[in-house]
Amino acid sequence: MITVRELLDRKGGVVWTIAPSASVFDAIKIMAEKGIGALVVKEGAELVGIISERDYARKVVLEGRSSRDTSCRDIMTEKVCVVSTDRTLDECMVLMTEKRIRHLPVIENERLIGIVSIGDCIKAIVSKQEFIIEQLESYIRGG
Repeated sequence: MITVRELLDRKGGVVWTIAPSASVFDAIKIMAEKGIGALVVKEGAELVGIISERDYARKVVLEGRSSRDTSCRDIMTEKVCVVSTDRTLDECMVLMTEKRIRHLPVIENERLIGIVSIGDCIKAIVSKQEFIIEQLESYIRGG
């Protein structure tokens, strides 16, 4: 089982954040520049929400709002599911599936240290399975 700690050790713990008072336009611009699908919303050191491309599509575009005039606070998800570093990626995938979310901020000692996406989980699990298959094929060939 791969843990969140192992994943963060491989991918790094960079977490892009934004203030709740920032405009949605600024949030979408950062997401586009960084090639990410969500930003953690922080007020000072406190995690207060998360904003995703899905939030933008459903709460700005579909409601006819202006992304420049709407703040992140207005559309962010306030009840954020978080995980600790000892959780497995399988557990993260179950949680994301049950909650219908794609991103989990990682908290350690009450501090934000990373974020895990559904894509990160799938990539890591597929990579591990490919390694196991290679090892089994090598064993079968007598290598």
